[in-house]
Amino acid sequence: MSDTDPVKSEDTPFEGGPMDGRVLPVLLGITGHPPKTYRIPVPDPDGGEPTVLVYRRVPRGPGKVGLTNRWKYAYDPEGTPTRRLNWPWSKPDATPPGKRDDADG
Repeated sequence: MSDTDPVKSEDTPFEGGPMDGRVLPVLLGITGHPPKTYRIPVPDPDGGEPTVLVYRRVPRGPGKVGLTNRWKYAYDPEGTPTRRLNWPWSKPDATPPGKRDDADG
């Protein structure tokens, strides 16, 4: 085995949004799966803040013996943040997502 193994990637299709119908090579993680969230920064033509397109990994279809072994990315127009790990020693968020804070009135 060599010191540096080649980096593995997989051609992954994108559905919805500006990237609809495109297939890009996406690097695979240590488990052999692409990342759960794929963010694509799009520069602003006026030099302002870049727009970030957010795509979520979803199963492409049933694989062998009911296991999913292929993935695709679906457009998430709202770009909702990923769920935080819920460790027993973690402090809860001050305001749950989607709820108003008491200070808001």
